[in-house]
Formats: sequence, structure tokens, C-alpha cells
Amino acid sequence: MTTMKISVIIPVYNAEKYITQAVESALQFEETYEIILIEDKSPDNALEVCRKLAENNPRIKLYQHPDKRNHGAGATRNLGIEKATGDFIAFLDADDYYCPNRFDAEKELFKNPEVEGVYGAIGVHYYSEKAKEQYYSIFKDHLTTVYKKHDPEYVFPGLLNMRGSFGLFSLDGLTIRKSALTKVNTIFKTHLRLHQDTEFIFRLSYYTNLYPGIIDQAVAMRGVHENNRITQVDSGKIKPSISRVLLWREVNKWAQSENSISEDIKTHIKRMLRSFEIANASAPKKWAIISKYLVTDFHSIRSGLYNINFRKHLF
Repeated sequence: MTTMKISVIIPVYNAEKYITQAVESALQFEETYEIILIEDKSPDNALEVCRKLAENNPRIKLYQHPDKRNHGAGATRNLGIEKATGDFIAFLDADDYYCPNRFDAEKELFKNPEVEGVYGAIGVHYYSEKAKEQYYSIFKDHLTTVYKKHDPEYVFPGLLNMRGSFGLFSLDGLTIRKSALTKVNTIFKTHLRLHQDTEFIFRLSYYTNLYPGIIDQAVAMRGVHENNRITQVDSGKIKPSISRVLLWREVNKWAQSENSISEDIKTHIKRMLRSFEIANASAPKKWAIISKYLVTDFHSIRSGLYNINFRKHLF
């Protein structure tokens, strides 16, 4: 097999301290055909750092949105995919970095044309003691991974929490054939400011054949620092429950419009949405929501009452 041509897409926002490490971690692989930096109107000096990186290496390509404004991670990754010329797409956040084994599994698995995507495990790196103190309770030292190897048809229901303890994977550990992205229609939903990556992975796992790569050790590291995007959630600017309601509303909207999705899965997705809507509601509104859906969506509520994760939000 000839060397893979992988386009590594890195959205850049407020990451002048970290982007060089991210880029260098991707440059170590001969499979990295190009690194596409999409600078998203950073308030720091990230644009100038990116310019110097691009000037010094022909594999690094720098772009901005046509209007030079900030558009968020979803639109920025979409632009990166549009600009990519490699046969495969990999993603990397600007404050994260790849491990030396990042594409070891891909080099073998993609020899099979039926393999449309490969996912691996992600580790955690704390950039400071303050960051570790602030976020250790969230990330600890755990791998973000699917707990055991599954055939592609089990990935979608597994990620939806329909198969018990399944686990999950993130964009940093995902490599996808660019040709397979045509199956997904809309790539990243730009109106979702949070969880647009999760929503994309749900749809991707439904439409394409995703295979496990290295899931028992990290192929990339999530960089945790005081200015991570997750601080928007923890600081109270965006409540976690609200962001999850918006996520599951989007997933439900898509699922109900997709005729090939089974009714069991559609009901499960409705139940997940109802669960987060109830969790986010004040005490009086909880029962108003339940009463509403007992009339309009009795089957979903009834099935939810048999689920402990659903019931715990009622009180």
C-alpha cells in the first residue's frame, strides 16, 4: 500500500501557546500529507504564530474564514474539510497533540476498502497544576475510549447508550476517508456552539463503517488548561444540561427525519431528550413537561419510566 495521504484539520482559536506543539505532533508522520490550520479570529497572537509555521513548512496551509470573523469550531472544521486535498481526514484541536502511535492502526485497517473510518483512545495532559486542580475531577487520568472492540453496526446504538457500558471516542482519535463524508450530508452543524462534534459522530457512526483502532492506549492527548472551552460550562456561562438539551434536540430532529432508523432507536433518542429536558426544568415544570408528553408522546414517556437514568430526573 502506498503512503496514506492524511489531511489533518486544526481549528485555531486562542491557542498561541499550544498550536506549535499540535502542529509538530502531526508533522512527525509521513502519512500527514498536509496540515490545514483554520484561524478563527483569535483574540491572542495565534494568527501570527500560524503564519510563521506555514512559512516554514510547505505541508502547513493556513486559512481564515472569508469575512475574517469568528464562526466557531463547527464552521471552522467544515472549512478545513472543504480545503482538504488528502484522501483521509483527521482532526486535532489546537491545544491537543498526537502520540507517536497515532496512525499505526490506520495504516493496516485502511487496506480494507470496507473500512471507512477508524477511531482510537484519547488520554489527558494537564498543562499546569492549576489546570489539574481545576479539572481533575472531570477528566482524571482516564482514557476516552470505547471499552472493547465492536463491529461497525454496534457503534451507533452503543454511542446512544443503548448497549450499556460502551464508552466513546473523540475527534482527535478519528480518521475518516474523505469520500465517506459524502454520506453524512451536513458535516458539522454550525448552529451548535457546543457538542457539535458529538452530534457529528452520532450521524457518522450511523452512515459509515467505523472500526476500532488502538483503544487500550492513547493515540492523542487532550490538553487541559485554564482556558479550555469547557470552562464556559463550568463557569456557568452555559449550563451543561442546557447544552445537552440542544444536542439531543438536534439528534432527535435528524433521527425523526431519517426513514431508515428503526422506531426503537427513535424512541430511545426521544427518551434521552425528554430526560435532559426534565433535568433542566424547575421542579414545577418537570411535571408540566411530563404531563405534556403523556398526551403527545406517551410511548416515549412510558418507556422512559422503566429507565433509572430517566426516573432519577423526576425528583
